Amino acid sequence: MWKTVLDKMLQRLIVVGRLRVNWPDGTATLYGPGNGPDAEVTLTDDTILKDLSQKPVLALGEGYMDGRLECPPDALYDLLALLVRNQQAGTMPKWFNAVQAVRGWTRGIEQRNNPARSQKNVHHHYDISDELYRLFLDRDMQYSCAYFARPDMTLEDAQAAKKAHIAQKLLLRPGMRVLDIGCGWGGMALTLARDYGVQVLGVTLSENQLATARQRAEEAGLSDRVEFRLQDYREVEETFDRIVSVGMLEHVGYPQLDVYFSKVGEMLADDGIALIHSIGHVTPPIATSNWIDTYIFPGGYIPSLSEVSRSIEKTNLWAADIEVLRGHYGPTLHHWRSRFEAALPKVREMYDETFVRMWRFYLAVCEAAFEETRQGVFHLQLSHRQYSVPVTRDYLYGDSQSELLQAAQ
Repeated sequence: MWKTVLDKMLQRLIVVGRLRVNWPDGTATLYGPGNGPDAEVTLTDDTILKDLSQKPVLALGEGYMDGRLECPPDALYDLLALLVRNQQAGTMPKWFNAVQAVRGWTRGIEQRNNPARSQKNVHHHYDISDELYRLFLDRDMQYSCAYFARPDMTLEDAQAAKKAHIAQKLLLRPGMRVLDIGCGWGGMALTLARDYGVQVLGVTLSENQLATARQRAEEAGLSDRVEFRLQDYREVEETFDRIVSVGMLEHVGYPQLDVYFSKVGEMLADDGIALIHSIGHVTPPIATSNWIDTYIFPGGYIPSLSEVSRSIEKTNLWAADIEVLRGHYGPTLHHWRSRFEAALPKVREMYDETFVRMWRFYLAVCEAAFEETRQGVFHLQLSHRQYSVPVTRDYLYGDSQSELLQAAQ
């Protein structure tokens, strides 16, 4: 029965490219017209047929994790990209679209990220092991979208270019006080203090990140210019000349978007500038993947541009500039995935095969999402005053662009 159900779903779903499915009973079926990418998957257990029919997104990831769904590691991206591309064609069953719509309507219930729950969510992802992240991130441990100002950039150079691009938008001057919301392992804060002469407060909810950031500040001789705290951004009471937040808005959750931008406005000096770097959809709001929510980023939510714009409109802030970075996160994730695969012997010393397959799936499906859907990165430049930010982007490019590229080398 479930083979028949899944077969009918795939007949409707695959309208681009070609998918070969090897069934548990030893038979195989080809789907799609073949006018695009090809992929192959082997289903090894009858139970995966029912799960894929009833909860396709969750079961796809879980089936790969537990081995009921097999695909060679070097072909997993092709499989996921093909599935995502066809999902975008709008051929999923009506019941699936209805379920996704309900999950979208109830996102406010799923993402009630108060301070205690936020810390628990952060602990789930960021406090597993700094050593794991060192294996696939750049030397500065930037765990967010890089900026490929040139397509041939290394990951190290592109992450340095990202920090330089953000710093230019902040229009920093020596002695300014800067808040870094969700400071990670401290790379952005340390870079701003070292290269731009500012004082930085970095806040995080990750104990691992806090310890590493403080150690890095000490080793760099920057402890007098950078302070790191284990603190929720909602509990910060000071005022700052500049605020930067990179890759943290995605953890806020839909119900807290108004709170987040209101708090940014409250903490930002009257003549200050804030730069918020966040993954975002340039589509109507979309529910979080239930596999990502369950296994990778509990409580996470990628907002649409309309949602963040609505929240900004409720503050006394100017949306001084909004830049949508396209074609940068896919290459970033490709670098991370390649490095992860190259480091597998060390990863397997720390984790079991289920974790390895989970992390591989995570990196591959996220890369596919950025390459195959209208998902990018927002740079939201905010200010209280109209003229705190230059009225053209000339200060970012031209000679400034050359300086940015030099800084990344």
